[in-house]
Amino acid sequence: MTNSLITGGLGFIGSNLARRLVNEGHKVTLIDSLIPQYGGNLVNIFDIRDRVTVNISDVRDPFATRELLKGVDLVFNLAGQTSHADSMTDPFTDLDINAKAQLSLLEAVRQVAPEAVVVFASTRQIYGRPQYLPVDEAHPIRPVDVNGVNKVAGEQFHLLYHDVYGIRTTALRLTNTYGPGMRVKDARQTFLGIWIRNLLKGDPILVFGDGKQLRDFNYVDDVVDALVRAAATPSCYGKAFNLGHSEVIDLASLAQLLTAAEPGASWQLVPFPPERKAIDIGDYYSNHSLASELLQWQPHVPLSAGLARTLAYYRQHLAAYL
Repeated sequence: MTNSLITGGLGFIGSNLARRLVNEGHKVTLIDSLIPQYGGNLVNIFDIRDRVTVNISDVRDPFATRELLKGVDLVFNLAGQTSHADSMTDPFTDLDINAKAQLSLLEAVRQVAPEAVVVFASTRQIYGRPQYLPVDEAHPIRPVDVNGVNKVAGEQFHLLYHDVYGIRTTALRLTNTYGPGMRVKDARQTFLGIWIRNLLKGDPILVFGDGKQLRDFNYVDDVVDALVRAAATPSCYGKAFNLGHSEVIDLASLAQLLTAAEPGASWQLVPFPPERKAIDIGDYYSNHSLASELLQWQPHVPLSAGLARTLAYYRQHLAAYL
């Protein structure tokens, strides 16, 4: 039986990953701080609560992390501060979680679980404003906010520990991930969350700017599949690569797609708030051919189907996420 540890395990992606792992027979431990501003929610594991071990602790606590890593085979390192806006107003907390805590975790792995495989959730945000599309891994890294800078550091620490210490690490640069369990009370995790909340509460979806910004999206099951494949694929150790989707959509069309699914729903264009405009990246979509080559991975869930599943989940469970 494989012993797996998921940091940020009560969050959106972590809980969906935990469900996949326990169904495959893994012994799974979840670490989560349950800090309200972040994505952890016990509701996310309501159906598997008796099949996982939950430890309420913070990845910034090196003593707790060292103990929890003992005997672990796989580490899925998903804990992080995800809000780009918050990283600009509180940069030192972002630094602590997305950079310093990542180095602390890797030191603990080196000392107590050097044979473990570590899969790190990085982000497309590290590229900043695209110089060309689709963005591949050769694209310059020039983040536009503090969050992106710290995520670069966190990713590079993981690759460094592979190169210097032989720790089997890999980093997946996630694009917009969505699905059941995503944070919808605000836009700290993804703008799509607040759109879904507004949609189901009868408020208009607000689209910043002209609505022509292009994006790609991954349904959470596809992301979980990539994480699991990365952990089991030695050829991707020491590498970082993009996830993404061949479907690309502008935000106005995405708003139309969502509102068409909810009678009486509406959307409108609004000016960018200045603090958001300063860190907006414009158009972005990924070239994920390296992930396809290394992992034999392709995203399988079309955007329309993924949105339908997500809306069905929140029509039933919205109150638990507000």
